[in-house]
Amino acid sequence: MEKTPVNTPAAAHSGRLTAQRRKRSFLPRHVEIRQDRLPATLGAALKQARQRAGMTQAEVAQGIGSAAEVYGRMERGGALPSVSTLLRLCLILGSGPHELMGFSPVAPWQEASGAVTVPPGLNDTPEKRRLLRRLARLDSPRIKVLSRLVALLLPGH
Repeated sequence: MEKTPVNTPAAAHSGRLTAQRRKRSFLPRHVEIRQDRLPATLGAALKQARQRAGMTQAEVAQGIGSAAEVYGRMERGGALPSVSTLLRLCLILGSGPHELMGFSPVAPWQEASGAVTVPPGLNDTPEKRRLLRRLARLDSPRIKVLSRLVALLLPGH
């Protein structure tokens, strides 16, 4: 039985085909390319939008309820945000998702008044969201007691 040497063109070609078959996707090639470039595209757009907004990485990270290191990784193209984080990024930076994902140039996104408003709850810190989840499990009498306690803790009471 004769073996084909491993370093022949035929062997190399068959190895490439096997690798290509494993990687074959049902997405069109242009979609695969855009998907592969998404982290870098998003990172560059985040940086541009942040600079236009006149914010630091730490300020953006605090605004979306994330660690500065995590946001920095996103801006460098090393991580992708979740959908909810992407929404908060859009609101904090005043850019639409189509801009941050590279479908159109980054341009300031503002309301008619000129101010970007963030809907309630999107600016909440992880600690505040955790507290709200715990509060949701309390019964009415305990919520009333906590409400009185919070009222005593707030300034101007």
